[in-house]
Amino acid sequence: MSIALHRDEAGSGPIVTRIQGGGFRTQDHYFADGAMLTPRRAETWAGSPDPAALTRAALDPLLAIWGEGQPEFIVIGTGSTQVFPPASLRRALEGEGIGVEIMDSRAAARAWSALRAEDREIAALLLPLR
Repeated sequence: MSIALHRDEAGSGPIVTRIQGGGFRTQDHYFADGAMLTPRRAETWAGSPDPAALTRAALDPLLAIWGEGQPEFIVIGTGSTQVFPPASLRRALEGEGIGVEIMDSRAAARAWSALRAEDREIAALLLPLR
């Protein structure tokens, strides 16, 4: 099954244009194993597809591609269904001044596109749909 997403052209950077199979397509690339998104870059997620395995250290690659400063918040898509990662992840990020929004990956991809259309300084982790 493939779901097309439509982009509001006001935003900049990588936008998820389609959800197909278990992965995500941006303007330039298909991410079968999940995606890390910032306003300037999109990269393949190389970590575990299990939301229960998410730790603050697991998000280091996402924050590394962010660059200087930090995102306002991180949208985390937990796959086919909404699954809350360990509470320690939220506490660690909020302790650094980074908010966290948890939802299933389809909703997270839509939220990413809508929030980027508002030029919000956010990051996203979209775990694959399995």
